[in-house]
Amino acid sequence: MYNEPYPRLGRLPRQSFFLLGVRGVGKSTWARRSLSDAHWIDLLDEARYQDYLVDPSLFAAELRSIAPGDRVVVDEIQRLPNLLNEVHRFIEERGLRFALLGSSARKLKAAGVNLLAGRALRRMMHPLTPEELGADFDLETALRSGTIPLVWMAEDRRAALESYVQLYLREEIRAEALVRNLAGFARFLPVAALCHGAAVNVSGLARDCGVSRTTVQGYLEILEDTLLAYRLPAFEAKLRVRERRRPKLYWIDAGLDRIIRLVATPR
Repeated sequence: MYNEPYPRLGRLPRQSFFLLGVRGVGKSTWARRSLSDAHWIDLLDEARYQDYLVDPSLFAAELRSIAPGDRVVVDEIQRLPNLLNEVHRFIEERGLRFALLGSSARKLKAAGVNLLAGRALRRMMHPLTPEELGADFDLETALRSGTIPLVWMAEDRRAALESYVQLYLREEIRAEALVRNLAGFARFLPVAALCHGAAVNVSGLARDCGVSRTTVQGYLEILEDTLLAYRLPAFEAKLRVRERRRPKLYWIDAGLDRIIRLVATPR
């Protein structure tokens, strides 16, 4: 059985599902333990990725070799979201059950994940909880460094967090061309980190970052789509109100929020 230092509390769904979460949160480790007998397709394997990119029919050919009803894990599905069409087809025709792991929902949205509505559940994997950490949990450490497994188990947590943020800027944002003005986004990150748990004032964020209001709206969507933060809508007691209250912004990890304030500065 695959070794998982801190076993997660989530249960394995019976049907196909998406499992989304930031990089290093433990999706692949959990899947290797929970789905040890599944057929594994890792899109981080560059050779396999290039093959499927050039000829997606190779993906379908591989799935045909799998017995009906068996489990299939597709890791980093957001790298080739067009494969979801074949996933849809093989769920319908052969009853294959997929675990679709991803660290970004942005490309999946563009690819039309709704094609799988009702056929694939959506599950999120968050950083480690106190119950999962057990006797190793320490509140001060969790607030300072966060509980993303990749960081928690690092010898130098501060260095791991700094590298994590720079990796996010370089690979998730620049490489995927999610923003045209990377410097503007880098200015936005630490300001948005200061808003953790606070009502989102888009106009104020735009003024502090030196970008337009619509640009900030796009930046907030990127944070949500790359699973680093989410906006909690304000409670509205009535169906119709004259003034909509502002949502609050929450980062998924305290350590990530803290380090972004320190290192995500414009270059």
